[in-house]
Amino acid sequence: MLYVGFNYPHVRRRKKLPDPIEKEKGVSLWSMIKDNIGKDLTKVCLPVYFNEPLSSLQKCFEDLEYSYLIDRAYEWGKRGNSLMRILNIAAFAVSGYASTEGRHCKPFNPLLGETYEADYPDKGIRFFSEKVSHHPMIVACHCEGRGWKFWGDSNLKSKFWGRSIQLDPVGVLTLEFDDGMVLQWSKVTTSIYNLILGKLYCDHYGTMRIQGNCEYSCKLKFKEQSIIDRNPHQVHGIVQDRSGKTVATLFGKWDESMHYVRGDCSGKSKESLPEAHLLWKRNKPAEYPTRYNLTRFAITLNELTPGLKEKLPPTDSRLRPDQRCLENGEYELANAEKLRLEQRQRQARKMQERGWKPRWFAKDKASDTYRYIGGYWETRESGRWDSCPDIFGHVAVDQQLLE
Repeated sequence: MLYVGFNYPHVRRRKKLPDPIEKEKGVSLWSMIKDNIGKDLTKVCLPVYFNEPLSSLQKCFEDLEYSYLIDRAYEWGKRGNSLMRILNIAAFAVSGYASTEGRHCKPFNPLLGETYEADYPDKGIRFFSEKVSHHPMIVACHCEGRGWKFWGDSNLKSKFWGRSIQLDPVGVLTLEFDDGMVLQWSKVTTSIYNLILGKLYCDHYGTMRIQGNCEYSCKLKFKEQSIIDRNPHQVHGIVQDRSGKTVATLFGKWDESMHYVRGDCSGKSKESLPEAHLLWKRNKPAEYPTRYNLTRFAITLNELTPGLKEKLPPTDSRLRPDQRCLENGEYELANAEKLRLEQRQRQARKMQERGWKPRWFAKDKASDTYRYIGGYWETRESGRWDSCPDIFGHVAVDQQLLE
C-alpha cells in the first residue's frame, strides 16, 4: 500500500456538538408530508426538527472526507501506474456514501448566494461551494489539493412515493490531475425508506461509470437492497482497458470498505478469489455520538474556530442563524429563523429572473456546468466582502437585494 499525506500539519478540531439548550419536541414526519405525495419535496417547507445542523453546501464537502485516496492516486500516477490511480479514485467515489448510513435528517437548503469554505491544511485541501441557482436548485463546488483539482455542480430531482423518497442526482463530478489526466463520473440514485412505519434507512443503487482521457475506465454497480437481503450495501466493479479487457475487479460495501483483485474475477465467490487488497476502509464512528448520526468529520464542518468568524463572508453557512440555533439546541428560535429565511428565499426566483448572477462561479457554455472563476481566497485575504449581500439579515435588507 502506498502511504501519502503524513506531512500535513495537525489541526485541533472539535469532537462533539454543543449540549442542547432546550429539550426537543417529537414531531411526526408522516404528518408533515402525507399531503405531498407525488410532489417535489425540495419545495415542501418542513419544520427545523427534520433538519441536521449542516447545509447542502457543507454536505458537498463531506464527499472529500477520504481525500487521501486522491492524494494516493496522484502519487501512483506520478509513478506511471494508471491502474492503481483509477482504483483509488473508484474507492474515493464510493467513500462519499459512507457518511449517509444512519443519517435520516435533511440538510438545510442553502439560500441563493449562500457559500461555504473549508480550509483544511490537515488534509492538504481547500474547498469552496456556492448555491448558484434557486430554480432549479443547483450547488457548485471547487476543491484544490496537492497536484489535483476537483469540481462539480449538483441538482437533486426528488420523487415522493408515500413510503419512500427517491433522489436522482443530476450533474457531473470532475477530477483533474496536474499531469493532465481528467476523470469524470456521476452519482447514483438514493432512496429513503420506511417513512410511515419501521426503521428509516437509506440505500444507494445504480451504475456509476468513471472515465476520462486515461487508458482505463471503471464501472461500479451499487446493488439495490431488497427486503430479504441479509448482506446489503454491496458494490461491485470492474476496471477495463481501452480494448475492453477487464484488468481488475472491485468489491465491497459503500458503508464499510472496498477491495480489489487483479484480473477478471466477476462471477466468482468471495471464497474462491485470490488475495484481495484493501483500497479504503471507513473511519471509526464519532467518539461523542449525536442524534443526527454525524461522523467525526461532519461534526467539524460547522465549527467556528477561534478567529474564523471575522474572516468569513456574510454568506457563509456557519453564519446562518437557524442552522446555528439548531446546532445549539435552541429549537424554537431555530424554527422561527428558518421560517423567516424561507420568506426571504421566496424572493430568490425574482432575483434570478432579474439577472442575478453567482459571485464565484459562472456557467461554462461548452460543458453546461458551473466552474469556479477564482478570486474567493484572494478576497478573503484582503477581508473586503463589500460585494457579498447580507443574505441572512432581517427583512428590511431584502429590498436592497432585489434592486
